[in-house]
Amino acid sequence: MSPDMSTVTRQATTPTERQREILGLAVDLVAEHGYAALTMRALARASGMKLGALQYHFRTSEALLRALAAYIAEAYRASFGTLRTAGDPPTLRAVVDHLFDDAAGETLHSDRLWPQLWAMARVEPVMRELLEDIHREYLAMLEEALERAGRTAPRAEALALMALVEGSTLFVGREAPWAADAEAVREVLLRLVDDEARRGQ
Repeated sequence: MSPDMSTVTRQATTPTERQREILGLAVDLVAEHGYAALTMRALARASGMKLGALQYHFRTSEALLRALAAYIAEAYRASFGTLRTAGDPPTLRAVVDHLFDDAAGETLHSDRLWPQLWAMARVEPVMRELLEDIHREYLAMLEEALERAGRTAPRAEALALMALVEGSTLFVGREAPWAADAEAVREVLLRLVDDEARRGQ
């Protein structure tokens, strides 16, 4: 049974439409200028509000970070949900393909956001929880697909695949130096997955 990424999100309430807009701007700030740029004052400026008005929506920096973590987690939960509700359990190739596509990451600027989240996780416990929740969910999907494929070491293989997919964003992500090679890398990775699946049969 896979986890539901609730560690972070159960601590936050459903954001209002205005809060969602502000959280979208917070993602933009972090992706564009780094996590150190995400201050209440900077976000108030980016939102076109006075600091007091922003604090009406998010009383403290911690409340803002918790809401931001929940906002990001929700985007990935929805993305994973589309894969899980497609009928039959997803194949290993379908899971890897889905992770490589990173549909949630398009609106979240994932190629720039994720390195910042990894850095934030070192100093902000709520971001560490967020990353653990997201990674736990997609590790479970990979592991389940590998188990269905009859693999003998599904956990280790799932972690290795996760590292390959995750690491690829650094080199061939949307704005990475070798982004033009993204499709070729994707095909190599999927061919490895297919070869492993055939070998396991």
